Order: sequence, then structure tokens, then C-alpha cells
Amino acid sequence: MIPSRNAPLIVAIDGRSGAGKTTLAGELAALLREHHTVSMFHLEDIYPGWDGLRDGIDRYVRQVLTPLASGEDASWQAWDWDNGRDGELRHTPPADIVLVEGVGAAAREARGLLDAVLWVEAPGALRRSSALARDGGTYEPFWERWAEQETSWLDADRPDSSADVVIQGHQGQATPHRVRLALTSLPQCERLMSVERAARRGLNLRVERIDAVPDPAALFAALYPNSKSAVWLDSSDAGATPASERSRFSILADDAGRFGQRAQHSDGVTEVSAGAVTTRIREPFFRWLDDAWGRRVVRRPDGYECGFALGWLGYLGYELKRETGGGSLSSSPLPDAALIFAGRAVVLDHRENAVFLLSLNDGAPDPGCVDWHAAVRKAVLVTGQQVPESTERAFAEPPVFEVRDSRAGYLDKIRQAQEQITDGNTYEVCLTTSLVSVVERPVDPFATYLRLRRASPAPFGHLIRWPGFAVASTSPERFLRIDSDGGLRAEPIKGTRGRSPDPATDAGLRRDLAASLKDRAENIMIVDLLRNDLSHHAVPGSVTVSRLCDIETYATVHQLVSTIEAKLKPGTSRAEVIASAFPAGSMTGAPKISTMAILEHLEGRARGIYSGAAGYLSLTGAADLAVVIRTLVIEHTDDGARLSLGVGGAITADSVPSEEWEEVRTKALGVLSGLGAVFPDDA
Repeated sequence: MIPSRNAPLIVAIDGRSGAGKTTLAGELAALLREHHTVSMFHLEDIYPGWDGLRDGIDRYVRQVLTPLASGEDASWQAWDWDNGRDGELRHTPPADIVLVEGVGAAAREARGLLDAVLWVEAPGALRRSSALARDGGTYEPFWERWAEQETSWLDADRPDSSADVVIQGHQGQATPHRVRLALTSLPQCERLMSVERAARRGLNLRVERIDAVPDPAALFAALYPNSKSAVWLDSSDAGATPASERSRFSILADDAGRFGQRAQHSDGVTEVSAGAVTTRIREPFFRWLDDAWGRRVVRRPDGYECGFALGWLGYLGYELKRETGGGSLSSSPLPDAALIFAGRAVVLDHRENAVFLLSLNDGAPDPGCVDWHAAVRKAVLVTGQQVPESTERAFAEPPVFEVRDSRAGYLDKIRQAQEQITDGNTYEVCLTTSLVSVVERPVDPFATYLRLRRASPAPFGHLIRWPGFAVASTSPERFLRIDSDGGLRAEPIKGTRGRSPDPATDAGLRRDLAASLKDRAENIMIVDLLRNDLSHHAVPGSVTVSRLCDIETYATVHQLVSTIEAKLKPGTSRAEVIASAFPAGSMTGAPKISTMAILEHLEGRARGIYSGAAGYLSLTGAADLAVVIRTLVIEHTDDGARLSLGVGGAITADSVPSEEWEEVRTKALGVLSGLGAVFPDDA
């Protein structure tokens, strides 16, 4: 093939000696040559001796990188290691892709000429043994001498922090393939690697049905006891009520297997991890989401009715509002978004009393997937109907919570919100606060969630287990559903009454909610907001309100719920639809953008995961996301955990501050009662 004379795509492969850079570069080049011309340059050929790291970097930038970046041949002076002096003149031609490999390939002065940086790392003992095994005794007398130069350079330069892809070296045969896949997801590689990007979508879905009714909790415990990243989307009220559309399916998955990935977004960077490879994509989250999910890849097979046909599962935190018209004054210590890509999953159909095993394949042999099907099949058929009681002992004693705002402080914020309404800056303000407990012993998220789901069953319950933290939710509220054929549905909740154990009193509370003009006004304002959100991407005339201010009853509350439906315009980005409606209007108020600014001022800190959305984004183009409410966030610490629970309510001109405080207490009841805890001022 004839080398290209246009500016090539230049990829640096950097890392300490012995990390596995040279092997990776050769294997990656072989894969890339399937569709492109590839040139390679190794920095070890240009270092001027064992004390020449710094000078070698300078020579590499001037003699090699600068001409290649302009699409010109690079002519450079090789170093004669046997005689300790400059050797012959060599040439490196440009090509579609140029791989430059070696310590210093991504030095600060080089980075402006590079398109992508790969950083390879490995433990020190493994690096030393690998380097000496490759180079024999030649390198051994100089190992410490060279390592000191590496350390000095790295301390001053920190090229690892600028890397687009981070690789754990010496981790097996799959790594080069995953690195090539990682490159296809980088925006700067998108045009050149369009062929590889198209291959990402050549997937088939395998579906296996088993007629069985295993206990969902017991099955999750059996399948994912050691998975650091796992998701359980749990229709925990399916057994208590007829399996409605919202309560029909439960989904269990982790990020294991050949196609498994884990993605988290913070501060404008999405990190996607697959095996030994982590890709850093520096762009807005919803732009990344559109590329990673925003189009149909597989079709839902006949006989399988769940919208989820593998794909992404997890949460989008409230702080992503910075991309959808909100401010960014506050930041959360937890990721703004955390999603796993499930290449295999278990779906329980509570209406059909069936279990579906889903797995992806691309035509290549996958023994691990065969073993997984066998293991899940066995677990489904032998799993009992209850989780052993010992696994539900989440706390030796109930946690003690503190509320972020005192009653007086919260009431004062309500009055400030009403002043904003009087001044015409907003119509409705969804003010929130939070309850926090520091527990000085480890907390098991799975056992904790079991207690919550038993106390307060809900159609959109979920457990998200992640390295360092977990999310345990009994959410009753749908944020947004997108069907694979383009149907849209939002179901906001506004208006709440606590329940009473006395049937007559409970019926009276329900009637009071139904007759409340204030609660209906709150709900209708959010309905109008969501009608507007969906109309931007809907077929004209398709936006309808099919249900207005209906009452739904849950274990601890009665709620007013409405339903807005629409039809998606053909060709519309589905990720953009989610962004347009995010965050849920029922958690901001109306109008959304100005009210989010007011909330930023009143609340004074990040909401984090609370008020965001959680659910699935399917390879069929379907999505179903719940609002993250009635949710406990568990942050693991060195000697225990930090528990947080967000609560709040909608403030209007007619709100009575003392009644709004009581609504906060009512909404906290479901989670607190599940933990055996009480609201702080009841302690």
C-alpha cells in the first residue's frame, strides 16, 4: 500500500519501561493494518545512551514527530547502542496511522502534535521482570539508572493524566482488540476509523426462555455475589399487585463477559472501562451517550416483550443539568453518571412467569457465554423463593440521621422561594434537603436494599452497586420511556399524602389529596412543562395527556400521577430527547431553567445522584428511566459508610411552610422505616 501524504492520525503509546508498550504497539499495528496503512516509530532507537531520556525526547519531537504531523517523511539519527554514538540515518514515512512508542512518546512538548495518547501501566516488579526477560542482561546493569530518569520526568510532566486510553499491561490476548475498540470511540479518531466504528454494530442477540418463577432477590444474590458493578432494576411491587406495564419486568446484570463495560462521567470526562482498558472521552456526557447508544443496533426478537434487549443500565445524576440549561456552581463527590454495558443479562417477566437469558455475540466463539448460560439456567431452576434471613441483616442497630436543614432553616427557604414566585421569576420551586448518617461499620448495599423493598415496594426500585458506593431506591416515578418504535411517555408525580393504618382515616387522606386544588395545580404545572419538553422532538400534534391527576397508592403514601405521551420524530437523536427533558420537571419546578438557578442559590450544594434518573438504555433504541427519589445513597468509607437520603417538595404561592415540612417527613418515611430509623426531630 502507498503511504498517505496527508496529515496522519498519530497515536502515542507511552508508559514506564517494561509495562508492555512494545508488544501492544506491534499487536495493535497488525489489527489496524486490516483497513489502514500504519507506520511505527520506537523511541528506544533514538535515545542517545543510558542517560539520554530527556535528550531523546527532544530529538523525537524535532526529527520525527514534527515532520510526521505535517504529513512529511521523518529523517532521524538512530543511536548505535553497541558503540555508544550516533548511528545511521533512518526514515519513518507517514501513513494513515502512525504509532509512536516508548517512554516520552506523550511528553508535554509532543502532545500538541498527537491525536491520541495511550498510557500503559503495570506493577514495578512485573515491569522489571518483563523488561529484563525481553532484553536479557543488557538492560539489567542500567535498570535503576534509567528508572530514576523516568521518575524525574514523570513527576514533572504527568503524561498519564492527559492519556485518552489507559491500559493495564500484560493482561492477556484481548487487550489489543479492546484498545482498537477504544480508539473508535474517541471523537478525534471518528472519521478515519469509520470502518471499525461500523463493525461495533455487527451484533446479534440470543434469547433463551425458561418457564420458572425464581425469587428475584435470591437470584441476584446467586448470580452476582462478587460483582463490583451490578444493576438490579426491580419491579418489587409486582407480587403485591397485578403486573402492570410498569411492574412487569425486572432486570439483573453486571459488567462481566466479553462485551461488558463500565462507564462513569465526571467533570466533562466519560471514562469507559472494559477489561484492562479504560478510555477517557473528553466531551459532554449527552454527546457521548448519543454515540454510545443513540441509534438502534439490534431488533427485539419475537416472543420477547421487554423493551430492554441488552445495552446500558445505571443512573444519570442531577448535576448533568449543567449540560441542559442548569448551572454548575456545585459538584458532587460521586460520578455525575454511572452506567454498565451489559452484554448479557437476566430478565424476569412477572406476568408470564418466565425468565429470559439475553446475550450478545458477533459470530466469534465465546466459551464464556456458553458457560454463563449454563450457570444461569442452573441458578434459575434451583433458586429458592426466599433469600436466607442472614443476608438481610443490614444494620446491628438503626442508623441515626441528621437533616441538612433545620426545620426553621427549611421554612425560611420556602419563604424565599415564594418571594421568587411573587417577583415573577418562577411559578413552582421543587425545594429539597437531605438526611445524612455516618455509620462506623461496613454497610452491605444488597442487604440494605432488601429491607427497603420489603418496607416500600415500588415499580421502579433499583439497586446499583458500584466501586466505592451504591444506590438503593424504591422509586415509584417514571421519568421517561422511549419505545423502540418511537413512542414517548412521561409520568410525573406531584402531590403526596401519607397513609394511615386505619382504613377510614386512610380513605380520608386519599379523598383530601383528590380534592386539593394546590396539589392539582402543582401537578398540572409539571404536566405543562413536560408537554413542552417532549414537543421539541415529537411529531406535531402527537403530544397528549392520557391521564391527569390520577391517584396511585403505595405502601407509605398516596400520590397524584399524570401521563403525557407523544410520538418521536423519525431520525431524532434519542439521547437528545433525554437531554431535553432532563432533569425531571417534577424535581425542578417551572419554568425549568430559571427555577434551577433559584434552586442552586437556595440549596447551596449539589444534589448528586438524587433527583436524577435511573434505568436502562437498550440496544433496540428503547429506554425506560425512573426519577431517583425515595433513594438511599451508600458511600463506603475506610471504617464504615455515609448514608444520604434526598427529600423535598414543590413550593407554590399557596404553600403553607409548616405543611411542606410535614410533606418532607412523609416522603422520608418509606426509606427510614425500612432501615428502622426515624426522622431526626422524632429521635
